Amino acid sequence: MRRYAAWSIVAALTTMALKGVAAWLTGSVSLFSDALESLVNLAGAAFAYWMLSVGAAPPDEKHAHGHEKAEYFSSGFEGLLILVAGASIIWAAVSRLISPVPLEPLGIGLLVSAVATAVNLGMSRVLVVAGRKHQSIALEADGAHLMTDVWTSAGVLAGLGLVAFTGFEWLDPVVAIAVASQILFTGYRLVGRSADGLMDSAMEGDSLTAVTTALDRETNAVGAEWHALRTRVAGNRTFVTVHVLVPGDWTVHRGHELCETIEAGLRALVPRATIVTHLEPLEDPRAHLDQSLDP
Repeated sequence: MRRYAAWSIVAALTTMALKGVAAWLTGSVSLFSDALESLVNLAGAAFAYWMLSVGAAPPDEKHAHGHEKAEYFSSGFEGLLILVAGASIIWAAVSRLISPVPLEPLGIGLLVSAVATAVNLGMSRVLVVAGRKHQSIALEADGAHLMTDVWTSAGVLAGLGLVAFTGFEWLDPVVAIAVASQILFTGYRLVGRSADGLMDSAMEGDSLTAVTTALDRETNAVGAEWHALRTRVAGNRTFVTVHVLVPGDWTVHRGHELCETIEAGLRALVPRATIVTHLEPLEDPRAHLDQSLDP
């Protein structure tokens, strides 16, 4: 996964240079906003590489459950940088609205920015596909951010095209403010997603449904039950704990075999899952009183 993060660093350096040249050639605050976001992309990609390196470390005595949560620090850090960049862009755009500055010829600047946008588009698709394949929130967040950059760059190019067509130079800072608003929203979402991960966010959606369906199938088939299902997602690893209740006259071996079957089935459904089952007698009232986190 670090290889993809390294490619993201190279792409960020390339697009930052291209957009910086485009902004210098045109004097456009919109293109300057794009170049500034590329700087954020570079910082985020570098931090993602670092956190992926930390997350790849095996469990140790101090971190028995692994280091995968390090990825959330990456997406959170990138989100904060995006918020700062968005605020800076709005500040620059408002200043340009108050004190307009004529733009230089836009032709070559637009062409250079379009090339940079194409680089971002290709890199974003690579990162998103790799992130989903490897269950890496850091790569997915980086890819999603680059894709947002693609759309905002497209908006900037459209705005500057309008300036060239209409001659209304005030459209440039107005578009920059719109770009900054999108950047701020992206930063907000990244920070929120990172906070959810650090707070042990549970599985949800189709993945959770698949887990409960599998538990129902295996226990109903033999007259057993389950409860106290708890899940949490940490980077590309998922932790699942569940209580399995079996008839009291079962042997330990039979109960253990059911738990092994359940665990194997859940691991097949959830990549990189750590499954812990707790076996209890179905007839014991105490077995039904320990479903809460603090019984």
